[in-house]
Amino acid sequence: MATKVFMEALSPTMEEGRLVKWLKNEGDKITSGDSLAEVETDKAIMELVARGDGVLRKRLINEGESRPVGQLVAVIAAPDENIDALIAEAGGGAPAPAAAGAKPPADVVAKSQESAGATSVPQRPSESQGEASAPPQQKTAGTPPARVESSQNVPGAMPASAGNGGNGGPVRSSPLARRMASERGLDLSHLQGSGPGGRIIKRDVESAAATPQRVAASAAPARPAMAGDTEDVPLTQIRKTIAKRLAESIGPIPTFYLTAEFDLTRVSEMRAAMLELGDEYKVSVNDILMKAVATALAQHPEVNAHWLGDKIRYHRRVHLGMAVATPDGLIVPVIFDADQKRMSEISREARDLAKRARERKLTPEQYTGSTFSISNLGMFGIDQFTAIINPPEVAILAIGTAQDVVVPDADGVAVRKRIRVTMSCDHRAVDGAVGAAFLQTLRRLIENPLMLVY
Repeated sequence: MATKVFMEALSPTMEEGRLVKWLKNEGDKITSGDSLAEVETDKAIMELVARGDGVLRKRLINEGESRPVGQLVAVIAAPDENIDALIAEAGGGAPAPAAAGAKPPADVVAKSQESAGATSVPQRPSESQGEASAPPQQKTAGTPPARVESSQNVPGAMPASAGNGGNGGPVRSSPLARRMASERGLDLSHLQGSGPGGRIIKRDVESAAATPQRVAASAAPARPAMAGDTEDVPLTQIRKTIAKRLAESIGPIPTFYLTAEFDLTRVSEMRAAMLELGDEYKVSVNDILMKAVATALAQHPEVNAHWLGDKIRYHRRVHLGMAVATPDGLIVPVIFDADQKRMSEISREARDLAKRARERKLTPEQYTGSTFSISNLGMFGIDQFTAIINPPEVAILAIGTAQDVVVPDADGVAVRKRIRVTMSCDHRAVDGAVGAAFLQTLRRLIENPLMLVY
């Protein structure tokens, strides 16, 4: 009996998915649990697995196309079984078949999970913004590729350039190829792709790097050839989700803001002393701040809460969400029970989660369930900013950059390291005095960091 393959909800908030890559061709023998395709959800790239045995008789969606959850995308059946009715039910649409027997090269596949066949939530949990390769961006013919317009804050990212094989169209390349080309100073518009559909892949970059046709890294990149003065770039699933979530937040939520300035001198001194003890004690200022926030939240459950419309849920456990910038947008992985963990544990988890986030390898369990979030733009030189609350949470903390400030003291004046934080509060659940009390506790912990190791 035929098995229908639907676009599954691979994350708790997924409403539609974009099929990044088919891992099986029509005619391939399929066993239940086999990975059929890579699907971009609203948060990560995950694998769609088979729910039955047989032969992959029909693929009903092209790579790069999106479908809502629950829509038929393929049919698995016996080799001689009639599936005309199922194809008609799906509208009769069928993608252009891949080249006979041609399977995508393994080096292009950006694996989204560590164990094959897992469809949703492997293990639970880990730093904040940094660098990594962009996720795969497959396209349908004639559609401009999703791309990062500015790559200045994403090391390893490379602006999309014009022409592929001189046809004036956009360059189709794998994330790994783009990163390798950037590192080697190669212009992708001068390379000929050998991957599916002329896509530039790893071996094309390696081959070009071994020839004298290398373009100097300092040379100005070729300007994209465009028909007009504008370019429309389709939204990725994560960008669609960001837009929807923010619209749900800033409009309906009555938000007020509390800004405070903390003395960070002792935190800096403690971190320097820890560094002298060796790499096993190495933590960032942000790691220390996260530990302080988690400890303060444990003392103020009225801030560590969710607004649920007809009730407020106060959490006894602190699950700290940390905003991480990726080439496709912001995602908030979670450090669970952060108040119970040592700084070194928080540091390791933060680095691992940030890396996974930028590589689109987070599982749903790693980016859901936060009870409070922080967003740190200090590394970008931002003095102070306001962050948008992540519903159903009732507050979020925005952290600016640390600065040397001249302040009065007993001997006249002194230079102290200071940092500004701004807390966005949902006034339906958090009053001004409640938010201020939380920031007072946070100030005491940050300005006396030895309390964090007591």
